[in-house]
Amino acid sequence: GKKKVHYLFEDGKEMAEEYDVQTGQLVSRKWREKNALGGSGKWQVEVGEPTSPLVGTLESELIKESSSNPVFMRKDTLTSFQWRIRNLPYPKEVYSVSVEKEQRCCVIRTTNKKYYKKFPIPDLDRYQLPLDAAALSFTHANNTLIITYQKPKEILAAEEELQKELKKIKAANDDDGECKTQ
Repeated sequence: GKKKVHYLFEDGKEMAEEYDVQTGQLVSRKWREKNALGGSGKWQVEVGEPTSPLVGTLESELIKESSSNPVFMRKDTLTSFQWRIRNLPYPKEVYSVSVEKEQRCCVIRTTNKKYYKKFPIPDLDRYQLPLDAAALSFTHANNTLIITYQKPKEILAAEEELQKELKKIKAANDDDGECKTQ
């Protein structure tokens, strides 16, 4: 039910995207750069569920992050960028979400000083588009703060073009999935 697309850039960066086959919607996007020694670095999740350390590793047994800590992640819709922050129990009136045009980021603040977060919108930076405070909105439900930024028409047009190109691409392993050994 998912289509994976892997990009290799001339500067050594890699990007992997997953799309839902039914809707064509982006499910996840990860970036990776070469490390100082030329090896592959760790994947940085831009869109989708943040990767959790493997259960059972020595590190996760010694020190473990609290399950009640806020979890920040991005999940886009077809018409908007959307961020979800789980484990924020305060009422909606406590939150303030704004745009910092000089720093090219969005800022979440609480009046009770319990949560503060700055985050960029890399898609707008890639297209060199300005941030628009009118495109930003938020809601709160089930201990989750949902921030929505309406995609500009330039990005919507570019994504439509990308979907057309992705439909033309034949998958590398489009056969029956049998492993041929010879």
